[in-house]
Amino acid sequence: MSSTKQQPIVVTIGRQFGSGGRELGRKLSKRLGFKYYDKELLSEAARQAGVDEYFFKLNDERFPSFLNGIFSFAFGLNNVNCYTGSTSISDDSLYRAQSDFIHSLADKENCVIVGRTSDYVLRDHERLVNLFVHAPMESCVKRIMGRAEEQLTPDKARAKATKVNKLRANYYNFYTDKTWGAAQSYDISLDTSLLPMDEIVEIVVDYICRRFPDFECPTSPANSYN
Repeated sequence: MSSTKQQPIVVTIGRQFGSGGRELGRKLSKRLGFKYYDKELLSEAARQAGVDEYFFKLNDERFPSFLNGIFSFAFGLNNVNCYTGSTSISDDSLYRAQSDFIHSLADKENCVIVGRTSDYVLRDHERLVNLFVHAPMESCVKRIMGRAEEQLTPDKARAKATKVNKLRANYYNFYTDKTWGAAQSYDISLDTSLLPMDEIVEIVVDYICRRFPDFECPTSPANSYN
């Protein structure tokens, strides 16, 4: 009797800016032995679609600008592509190209994907865990200021968090039929200010192991909490 191969498990992470979603994603992927995708999505989706990566970064989690017909690009070896036609590139075509790549990842490997409405893109995926990560503004400001590349004052960090969150919410709400940050849009919502990140990782791992009994769970870390 032939057995049906299980779909890969995919964990998606929506996050407020400065709440530690990227850190959680990296730690979780390492703990579970899953692949991790964040900014890497943009590079690989661009490569597969034959689009300059610049355009993906320019539109990354941004509300559509509806600019069409300004740029042209080659798909494969021909000056046409399956997303926009022969002479235009749109925000929607970039979104579809990125979504196609997200689907290709979910079909082949266990992975953690940060942002890019991946929870909605993969809404029909049978083994999907959707997380949303948030924290009080002051906690986010502290984390943002701790990033070496930012070097922002508290006021500027707060302003940046507010701006980026608005961009992410507009992007998510436009492309999905859900509400960014709303509890019903996700399986688990986590306030990262309440526990150390390593303990939050263990909570998510425990949830995944309970939800998917066939998954070979990693052994508990020696320093796990009691």
